[in-house]
Amino acid sequence: MRMNMRTLCAAVFTVVLLLSVTACKKKVAAAPPPPPPVNNPPPPPPPPAPAARINSFTVEPNSIQRGQAATLAWSVANATDINIDQGVGAVQANGNRQITPNNTATYTLMARSAGGMDSRAVTVTVTAPPAPPPKPPPPAKVSGSEMLGRESQDAYFDYDKSDVRDDARRALTADADLLKRIFAADPSFTVVMEGHCDERGSAEYNLGLGDRRSTAAKDFLVQLGVPSDKIRTISYGKDRPVCTDANETCYQRNRRGHLAPGQ
Repeated sequence: MRMNMRTLCAAVFTVVLLLSVTACKKKVAAAPPPPPPVNNPPPPPPPPAPAARINSFTVEPNSIQRGQAATLAWSVANATDINIDQGVGAVQANGNRQITPNNTATYTLMARSAGGMDSRAVTVTVTAPPAPPPKPPPPAKVSGSEMLGRESQDAYFDYDKSDVRDDARRALTADADLLKRIFAADPSFTVVMEGHCDERGSAEYNLGLGDRRSTAAKDFLVQLGVPSDKIRTISYGKDRPVCTDANETCYQRNRRGHLAPGQ
């Protein structure tokens, strides 16, 4: 079969054109994959918390008697929780506390933090106080008669006189204070004011003179506040001398007013 020349030429041209286009067309390389993302490194871990540290823990004095006090003192660093046992409880980092234990006791200080703990203990020794000295026996009760015989003073008079002279006033003033104490302790107690004379003169005269002397002494005591009904008077004249020598010194000792217990 004979092909039309024109048709053949057109077909050849088309084939040639297709080959030319294919030969001219360059192969494009594929794009490389993206690089992996760059991650930032993690931050370094925080440093560990410091451990609690007890710098000091003392008790002064470390030996006491029961009823006395001692003082705890402490210093702590880096702690978040600080306690002392034996009932003291939570405390600050630095301080002191007075304690009064009844018996020997050990006190433990505990200090804690996130980094660790520390502890320390002190002991206070408690001793019994010495026994008190025995009570002195109660003083023996002194009777009014004993007080009168031990503390009373005689009032002396001049020869043939019943006037209360100055030295007799001083003696009777002391006697008034004594009698008030005796009557306060024993309201039933009474006294006798005796009047005495020296050996000169008659018995009858000296009885009268002794009566005047005892009365003068009583009146002076009453003026000083001694109850009159607690004192009676009596005269012995020259019958009861305390001295028997025949001289003025002895006579003066016998011229007196003398207090004695009442009957």
